[in-house]
Order: sequence, then structure tokens, then C-alpha cells
Amino acid sequence: MAPRIATSAADAVAQITDGSTVLIGGFGNAGQPMELIDALMQCGATDLTVVNNNAGQADAGLALLIKERRVKKIICSFPRQSDSWHFDEAYRAGEIELELVPQGNLAERIRAAGAGIGGFFTPTGYGTLLAEGKETRIIDGRGYVLESPIHADFALIKALRADTHGNLVYRKTARNFGPIMATAAAQAIVQVDEVVPVGGIDPENVITPGIYVDTVVALGGSN
Repeated sequence: MAPRIATSAADAVAQITDGSTVLIGGFGNAGQPMELIDALMQCGATDLTVVNNNAGQADAGLALLIKERRVKKIICSFPRQSDSWHFDEAYRAGEIELELVPQGNLAERIRAAGAGIGGFFTPTGYGTLLAEGKETRIIDGRGYVLESPIHADFALIKALRADTHGNLVYRKTARNFGPIMATAAAQAIVQVDEVVPVGGIDPENVITPGIYVDTVVALGGSN
């Protein structure tokens, strides 16, 4: 079934409600769907669990959601950097919960959700605080930790172009987490520069098949 073509960023995120778990694409600012995040801010949803590579930067995008205390929990790999002051303030005040996940584990936990995998063993984190409370095993003489998949209600993704069936192509490193996040969410919402007719994207270049995409909004020149 073809995805819904939203008329605006606000229309695209209108179904996101309080308490939702939201995957947000991007590696820092590269590939972060800024316009969708701004629209999410305006829609008023709160008590969100957000999954992202980091915890926001400066005064834009995810950082503003944290500043306004819309995020109750963040699952990420890099919560602290030179311009993550909004997360720092919220965390020190006890107003946001952090689940720290090594980057490779984060990507694999998201991918596992999309692939229908119930869990996987990884050596990353074994013997550290990150393994506390988790099942561990010794396999071929090496320690492993059982990690669970990360499912979400929604994914907010930035791509370069979509066709009317929802097939996506990305621009360079803006691709990062988008493809796996699309598969792991009940609803994938994608902002693109343009929507083209079916056949306007070479099938050999499709990165995310349209079967994983629920809503598309063309915002023009955002990549």
C-alpha cells in the first residue's frame, strides 16, 4: 500500500502522542530530520522515549525537545559533547532518564527489531556496568552480553527523495540510521526534498523499500 503523502511537517507528525517511543535518525546533525522534530515540538507530545545516536546539539532539533522537557528517557550512544548543555542540565536535575548503549549495539538492537530477532549476544559491554542485570554467557572462551531489540511506535527519518510508493534514497552520510529505523517502527515518517512518480528512482538505487514507509512529506531542499 502506498504511504500517506502529508501536506506539511505538522500533518506528518500529528499522530504522535504522549508517551510514544520515537526513533530519530541522524548522526549528530547529519541526517537529523530537523523539520519533523520542530513539528513534533509544536504538536505538544510529551513524556517521549527517544532513540538517537546522541542527546542533541546546541539549540536545534532534538536538543530543543530536551530543553522543553518533552523527553522523559533517551536511549543513545553519545549523551555528552561540548554543546549538549540542554541534556546535561536535564540529566543533572534528574528530569531525564538515560540508557547508554554502545553505538554498534544501538544499531544492531534497532536492526534486530526490524528483522524480527528476539535478542543477540555481543561481547561489547561485557564485564562493564553496561552489562549489569543482563544475561551473560561465555562462548568459545569469550564473554558475551544478551541485548534486546529496540522497537518503537514511530521513526522520524530524513531522506533525499521518495517515490509515490515510498521507496527512498538518501544523500551520502545522511543515510546513517534511517534505513534500520524505518524497519523497527510501527510507523515510519519521512521528510524528503521531493516526491517523484514511480519509476523516478532507479530500482537499483533504492535503499529503503516503500513497504517500510508509512508517511512521506516533501519539504524541499532540507538535505
